[in-house]
Amino acid sequence: MTEPRDRTDAVQGIEGVLLANRDRIVRFLEVRGAGDGAEDLFQDLWMRLTDRQSGPIADPLPYIMRAANNLMLDRYRSARQRDLRDKAWGEASAATHAPSSETSLISREQLRLVETAIAATGDRPAQIFRRFRVDGIGQRDIAVEMGVSLSTVESDLRKVYAALAMVRRQFDAS
Repeated sequence: MTEPRDRTDAVQGIEGVLLANRDRIVRFLEVRGAGDGAEDLFQDLWMRLTDRQSGPIADPLPYIMRAANNLMLDRYRSARQRDLRDKAWGEASAATHAPSSETSLISREQLRLVETAIAATGDRPAQIFRRFRVDGIGQRDIAVEMGVSLSTVESDLRKVYAALAMVRRQFDAS
């Protein structure tokens, strides 16, 4: 029957030390490089230390500071690995995605054909299409902005989509 009480005393003991030295621990984490994330790290430290089943700790403050240091090291290593992985991924994708001169010329020609097809639908449909697809404005907002009905906006978008579908079929045929 003494075990649950001992566990409670140990948790209260570590919690008591954490509470009594909260500012000191947060400052330690800030100095170690946590910056604005020091409060979050303190919460993580709290969860790690109070969830563990451990016996009494002879000198709890150095134990907590060591755990905080280990937590910072874990975060540093994780961030470093993430940065290295992102850098490697960026270099690999840049090296494999550099288009050839021929691909660039074909893409420019296709873009010119698409722009011509959009312009051929008329000024209002082209403007509605750009506002909707490029600017991300909702159809209702475009209708209000241009002083037309929602069905007109939808009709103009269908007109542009039909023109683009014809261009797409030309690309697929060639």
